Amino acid sequence: MSLTAALSYARHGIPVLPVHTPDPRGDCSCDRGAACDRPGKHPRLRHGLTDASTDPRLIEMWWARWPAANVGLRTGVAMDVADIDSAAGWHGLTHLLGGSLPAGPRVRTGSGGWHLWFRPTGFGNRVHLLPGLDWRGAGGYVVAPPSRHAAGVDYRWVRRPGDELPAGPGALLALIEGPPPPAARHRPIAHPDRYAEAVLAASVERVAAAPAGCRNDTLNRAAFALGRFVGAGLLDQGDVVRELEAAARRAGLGRVEVRRTVRSGLTAGRRTPVDPSAPLLRA
Repeated sequence: MSLTAALSYARHGIPVLPVHTPDPRGDCSCDRGAACDRPGKHPRLRHGLTDASTDPRLIEMWWARWPAANVGLRTGVAMDVADIDSAAGWHGLTHLLGGSLPAGPRVRTGSGGWHLWFRPTGFGNRVHLLPGLDWRGAGGYVVAPPSRHAAGVDYRWVRRPGDELPAGPGALLALIEGPPPPAARHRPIAHPDRYAEAVLAASVERVAAAPAGCRNDTLNRAAFALGRFVGAGLLDQGDVVRELEAAARRAGLGRVEVRRTVRSGLTAGRRTPVDPSAPLLRA
């Protein structure tokens, strides 16, 4: 059943990865067993998320080796997911969106939470957007039906995807993007092109030094910010890609994961270019 579902997801362009499985006691199938802090939720593959694939032959090979594997889906490619893990998260998101949630695909998770599917936004993962609400975007993944949760309950579809996923509501996207830069405290920058180069250098340093657990998110944020300068013609896209990819590899990210994250972040950033005619201020 899991193999059938995995192949179906892959046919719709969603990269799939096999995930560890909880046993009847809730212990994980990984080497840590009962000591695992994420039973049935972390990848079986050596390179984890980086190895996710839509190749049916590869997926069949994985499930021949691990027939009971849970199904993981890479986000940020075909969909992003709002991950609600508590009643507070549900009510907080409902309040944010004016009293109702979009009529899109919904998964009831094994823990009693919800996964709401949206079109890819280009944003990376965001945790604690609201109490009980996370966002799974570029560089993330979710466990999908018909996987089994450590609590003994299966993930299940409440509303399956249709022909087209809904766009993320504006209020939710604004929350994901985060607050605007702090107010300027110094005089305007006289040379926007030099400012853009300084932003590139600082962004590359942040990506290269990003600690495990937030490396992909740091890369996505940097790609988005630099994409705005690319869109304004202040930076060359080829230079930005080369610098970010080199920095991300120094930080320890995989080549395929880096390329996808940089591409999605730059694409989103170019949609909202900075205005070269407006003063760029130091924050």
